[in-house]
Amino acid sequence: MTEDVPVRIRPEIAALPPYRQGKQAGADAFKLSSNENPYEPLPSVVESLRRTVGVNRYPDATAARLRTALAERYGVLPDEVHIGAGSVSILSQLMLAAAGPGDEVVYAWRSFEAYPGLVLIAGATPVEVPLTDGARHDLDAMAAAVTDRTRAVIVCSPNNPTGPIVTQAEFEAFLAKVPADLLVVLDEAYAEFVTDPDAVDGLKKLGRADHPNVVVLRTFSKAFGLAGLRVGYAIGHRRILDAARSTAVPLSVTAQSEEAALASLAAEDELLERVRTIGERRDRLADALRAQGWSIPVAQGNFLWLATGEQTMDAAAAFESVGCIVRPFAGDGIRISVGEEESLDRVLSAASVVLAGLPVDHAGRR
Repeated sequence: MTEDVPVRIRPEIAALPPYRQGKQAGADAFKLSSNENPYEPLPSVVESLRRTVGVNRYPDATAARLRTALAERYGVLPDEVHIGAGSVSILSQLMLAAAGPGDEVVYAWRSFEAYPGLVLIAGATPVEVPLTDGARHDLDAMAAAVTDRTRAVIVCSPNNPTGPIVTQAEFEAFLAKVPADLLVVLDEAYAEFVTDPDAVDGLKKLGRADHPNVVVLRTFSKAFGLAGLRVGYAIGHRRILDAARSTAVPLSVTAQSEEAALASLAAEDELLERVRTIGERRDRLADALRAQGWSIPVAQGNFLWLATGEQTMDAAAAFESVGCIVRPFAGDGIRISVGEEESLDRVLSAASVVLAGLPVDHAGRR
């Protein structure tokens, strides 16, 4: 029996479990549960933080320097860039701005675990569309799920936690099927890790003038290794982003976050060399798991998916027993972040043990 809430809370919020991040790792374990970059920030980024003083003063609420830098990079106006405390905070702002009681928001499932909560917090109804075989978005089914109550659709590419991308052709075909005044959020938190040339790219391939209803989300948390500083951004139509800005918690992006993001942009070539290393490591790990007999979706983020099904929690314990903290989704599967090179042997050792315990006809097997 759950404890009674001592004040009047919206019932759907009282029933909503808080977001839970990936489990922390002890000193002798590899933390592979939160899709973090295993590399420390570059010395130039650390130096930029050292120079940032004045924590007794509020930051620039508009993060104007970072907005300007990103606008120049992507050929847009500064007002078409919005900075938030991670891309998930901007997604929350967009949901609050676009959807409310009686409205619906469509997204694929399973996808990023924060989506259902953000929709419910806005007062809207989540509409979850199952993934296809191969753990990919079913964009045809998502388009068919759009009704006159739908206020937003979220497309996650590469899909977290399963890994596959949406192609450019698929995304543009999807846009042609949905109303032009429907907010479409393209969540590209892992875009820098993508190597598939056919993948959607909301900032380089998509004609923004043709699709003003699309807002693209990116982050400095993953590829740029600034997860602890919480800074992400959106690029889209100024009036849509103004609506998001209106719902934002003021002053949530710190001066340190903005400074580190600017320094990271300046060192992008060096940082993306690390990203290429992680991508190569991801592909080697996926190949090795398939060689063991696992069925692994085509991964384009910095993580891999094991469809362990009903055996998920036991499988997570097996990984933890060898010092690998992974992210279990009970009843579905395990997401394994690509971490340090030294972690790979442990991951493969535990995966082999888990696979041996799965039924012969298990969906996680090849």
